[in-house]
Amino acid sequence: MGTNHKSPSAERMGVVFAVRVIEGGEQGFLDLYEQLRKSVASTPGHIVERLGEPVDDSRMWVITSEWETPEHFFAWQQSEEHQELVAPLRQWVDQRQSMRFRIIKETKGVSS
Repeated sequence: MGTNHKSPSAERMGVVFAVRVIEGGEQGFLDLYEQLRKSVASTPGHIVERLGEPVDDSRMWVITSEWETPEHFFAWQQSEEHQELVAPLRQWVDQRQSMRFRIIKETKGVSS
């Protein structure tokens, strides 16, 4: 951890936010996500965000995002705008889990 040599992606951070949407809550959740998406798109340090819909009956949706540095993500997460946007989330979601990690390797497929 204490190395000074950094590749260009050494400090990039990934976030996985898994949420279980309540039955019948999909549209409410999607409407809320749409607002969140617009907010995050203009946030400094934000690289990409993806929403994954479950292909089974688990009701587990996944939001993944990538950030230039952990500081960029935490600044957005702690902002008033973010707090206001996620406040209504609990009416559509009954379980949530957040994982944050430093991206240390990236492998792309030949077709990308």
